[in-house]
Amino acid sequence: MSAQRMTMTIAGLFILVSLLLAHISGQIDITSVSWLWVTVFVGLNLFQSGLTGWCLMTKILGRLGAR
Repeated sequence: MSAQRMTMTIAGLFILVSLLLAHISGQIDITSVSWLWVTVFVGLNLFQSGLTGWCLMTKILGRLGAR
């Protein structure tokens, strides 16, 4: 696994763990509909793209002409 993929995996894990800890301590409520679900989505995507090497946003940006 490359350093970039390891960084993505760890960053995604840190995002998810911080949300979980904030929820457990009562600082946030992730069970209700809120903008925090965007953060959960980003964290999960960072984590899975770090593990698998596949990222939907990278594919979309590549098709739009990004290098």
